[in-house]
Parts: sequence; structure tokens; C-alpha cells
Amino acid sequence: MAKQATQASAKAGKSSKSGKSSKKRVVKVESVGEAHISATFNNIIISLTNTNGQVIAWASAGKMGFKGSKKNTPYAAQLAAGDCAKTAYDLGLRKVKVFVKGPGAGRESAIRTLHSTGIEVTEIVDRTPMPHNGCRPPKRRRI
Repeated sequence: MAKQATQASAKAGKSSKSGKSSKKRVVKVESVGEAHISATFNNIIISLTNTNGQVIAWASAGKMGFKGSKKNTPYAAQLAAGDCAKTAYDLGLRKVKVFVKGPGAGRESAIRTLHSTGIEVTEIVDRTPMPHNGCRPPKRRRI
């Protein structure tokens, strides 16, 4: 009997260690927010946030199931933006100010999809980092 009680307490202790009991972060959703679109050469990431910068919904081409070079296509950006916008619209987001960063292919299609989902795009700001003659390029190849 005592042996069974010890095993039961050991099992209970084991489950409490492995299971994380962290409280889920609650984000305040207002009707006005921001859309951050990061379009790199390899992927596109769309984050819809409130005005404080807390993420309401996010999606990427990789999350939508695209692999390799298919991630950086306008169609992948369209699906990712649609999924993200639908989630945020259901939570109550109605207007966004769009911040676009990067040289990727799906920038315009992502913004167009956000608008067609029912979220009004108030402003578009390009935040692509531009080097002021940046790093020194690698030496020329001699073949």
C-alpha cells in the first residue's frame, strides 16, 4: 500500500515538472493597429499588432506550408496575409497602418490581401534598411 502511494506521488511530481503551467499572455485588441510585413529573399512574415506593438496575429509563408523557393512568391504572401488578417479581424481589428521591410516579392500582394479581407489600410510606410555605402564587397573573382 505504501509502495503504491509512493509511486503515485512520484508520478504526480513528474507530471508537474514536465508540464509548464505558464499563464497565456492576454493581448488587448483595439480596432486600430499596425501590420508589420517583413519580406526577405527567403520568406515573408506578417505580424498584426496593436498600437503598443503586442502581436495579435502572425503568419508566414513557411507556416502556411510552403518550402524552399516557393516561400518567396506573391501567392505565398497572399495566403499568409489572408490567414493572419482573418484571425485578427475575428478578434476585432479593423484599421491598420502598414510597415513594410525588405526586398521580397510578396510585399504588394500581402497589402492587397489585408485590404480585401476587410481590414482598412490607412497608411503604408516603407521601412527597408538602406545602407549608406555599407560593408565592403568581397574581392572580385578571378577565373
